[in-house]
Amino acid sequence: MNYSAIAAALPRQAVTSIDGLPHPRIASGKVREIFDLGDALLLTATDRLSAFDVVLPDGIPGKGAILTQMSHWWFSQTSHLIPNHLLPDQAGEFARRGITSPDLQLRSMIVRKLKPLTIECVARGYLIGSGWSAYQKTGSVCGIRLPSGLRQADKLPQPIFTPTTKAPKGQHDEPIDDAQGAAMIGTALYERVKATSLGLYQFGHDRARQAGMILADTKFEFGTDAAGNLFLIDEVLTPDSSRYWPADSYAPGMSPPSYDKQFVRDHLVAIKWDQKPPGPRLPSEVIARTQEKYLAALRNLLGG
Repeated sequence: MNYSAIAAALPRQAVTSIDGLPHPRIASGKVREIFDLGDALLLTATDRLSAFDVVLPDGIPGKGAILTQMSHWWFSQTSHLIPNHLLPDQAGEFARRGITSPDLQLRSMIVRKLKPLTIECVARGYLIGSGWSAYQKTGSVCGIRLPSGLRQADKLPQPIFTPTTKAPKGQHDEPIDDAQGAAMIGTALYERVKATSLGLYQFGHDRARQAGMILADTKFEFGTDAAGNLFLIDEVLTPDSSRYWPADSYAPGMSPPSYDKQFVRDHLVAIKWDQKPPGPRLPSEVIARTQEKYLAALRNLLGG
């Protein structure tokens, strides 16, 4: 779908739960819900929004559809680098399985059943977020020594791979180094996902620059089939899994504005929320501005 068609199809109200399907729900995360289709999975992105590890009462209308359609686009762009979990002919799969709701189709993917790896694969090209915090303390990120004198949001000499654990729900992912990662999934597989993650990051960075954005960092997830073949899974290069900045206003030495839920985080800090559930309701203008950020990232990539 093109950008205009996606934007026109977005719901006016946030969809924060997926109910009434004749398929068993096997997982429900902060944003996504997974249903068992027997020989495949239905991966559905709601419009739920989390901040500081708490799911907020208000969602962002259409956010799940934007994330799904952006993932579809990136999966097609990166299929020459690594196969992904999408089943071919998504429209045919929806029809064959009786999934007829246009909104559900817009926010869903029908995917292969795979075994997810037990690490999160993070690639960074710029010094920001938790990487910047770690660098200030130790001069390193995940055991990787970096040059002295770097500023916040500086471009790194070369992209780095900084994986984390996959923590159980309610706990925080923890950074790990190469030795720990190799011990968790095996040396050969670890080296492969490291090289693949860095290659995907560089490809995404270069493509985003053509669209007027900087891809500062991102998180990938991988899974394997019974034969040990590696696949890219979950979402890919979305504003929820990645940090995008406007290229025309980028300047190191500060935290640049981003195409994500930063408006929400800034609002919650301003009202001095204690970061404990339940989260506060969001003003309509914060919801609208956040939706526009997600839409802007999609529009930049797809054109329109």
